[in-house]
Amino acid sequence: MGDDIRELLAQATGFEWDAGNTGKVVSRHGVTPGECEQAFFSEPFLISYDEAHSRSEPRWRVLGRTSGDRWLFLVLTVRNTLVRVLAARDMNRKERVRYGETKGRYAKDSDI
Repeated sequence: MGDDIRELLAQATGFEWDAGNTGKVVSRHGVTPGECEQAFFSEPFLISYDEAHSRSEPRWRVLGRTSGDRWLFLVLTVRNTLVRVLAARDMNRKERVRYGETKGRYAKDSDI
């Protein structure tokens, strides 16, 4: 199930935000819906299937960054053609190291 997320995201028509997920994301970690959306349009964009938390619906973990270079960890699902962010926070130290290493490789490859 986790392998087809890039195709699902390519077919997505937008984001699903309502009082439930917007309030939770902002109040818990101060991440705005706009910042969450920006992470989808930055490079590198790292995504992995979250099998342990996908019992009721498929979930993915994302490492991405905002246009202001805030490094975010997101949890999402895709419902029909809409991306729904379930959780968002700043990356922890381990995630920042992984993302930074990938970002460095990406920048090096982009120079070619």
